Amino acid sequence: MFQEFKAFISRGNVLDLAVAVIIGAAFGKIVTSLTDDLIMPVIGAITGGVDFSSHFMILGKVPEAYTGALTDYAALKAAGVPMLGFGNFATVLINFLIIAFVIFQLVRVANKLMKPAEVPAPGPTPSEALLTEIRDSLRAEKR
Repeated sequence: MFQEFKAFISRGNVLDLAVAVIIGAAFGKIVTSLTDDLIMPVIGAITGGVDFSSHFMILGKVPEAYTGALTDYAALKAAGVPMLGFGNFATVLINFLIIAFVIFQLVRVANKLMKPAEVPAPGPTPSEALLTEIRDSLRAEKR
């Protein structure tokens, strides 16, 4: 069983997948920081200081024991208040679109760099070659 497991793990696809997951997780953190720390503040400045993460709608009762601000999304969520967090959703959606665009660009560049070698057109099969010879000899006889 150990040998089978070792053979499974040492396959190229499994190792490639493991590397992709690790790089993807790190890349996700970079994109999250890009979105949260650079893009969203610029969008907030353009829209007049709007902070998307603070846009939500409370759908249920706030517990009586809650002492925090009613404008603190994270604290309300931690207290178990049912909310519609459309601002947070907008941030996550922008994160996704940025990641998708960057991955699209990476794949596009990779495809240009790794153009497949041109495969020469296959020649005629032996049967086709024989039929061509017969056709050509019949044409020659007609002349």
